[in-house]
Amino acid sequence: MVHERAGERAGAGDLIDVPALISAYFTLQPDPRARGERVAFGTSGHRGSALKASFNEAHLLAVAQAVCDHRRAQGIDGPLFVGKDTHALSTPAWISVVEVLVAVPLGLVSVALIGRRLRRLGKSRAPTTEGQDLP
Repeated sequence: MVHERAGERAGAGDLIDVPALISAYFTLQPDPRARGERVAFGTSGHRGSALKASFNEAHLLAVAQAVCDHRRAQGIDGPLFVGKDTHALSTPAWISVVEVLVAVPLGLVSVALIGRRLRRLGKSRAPTTEGQDLP
């Protein structure tokens, strides 16, 4: 089903205030007692809105630390691939995650090299569940 406005320019009411969104990402503090402000994952990652305190720096710092703790507890080593996309909070979120990860020797790989590295790894062996055993 095609949206009735498909192919049209975005109207003023459709646009977001990117500076306000980024400011909210860094300044709003989620309340862990509030269900709507807790970390939540959807089909393709963390879901929420910085303006509603459900996708903020505190969330990303906690998730990154949890990944580090899990990898350490399970003896998982090797590179951890961290990417970003074109969404307004992608770069601030990526920076928050990298700030946690640089403190832990996880073999981080530059975003620019991810595609090349994955192709090279794919030729050497297929990754197992969730890529946990990538060299």
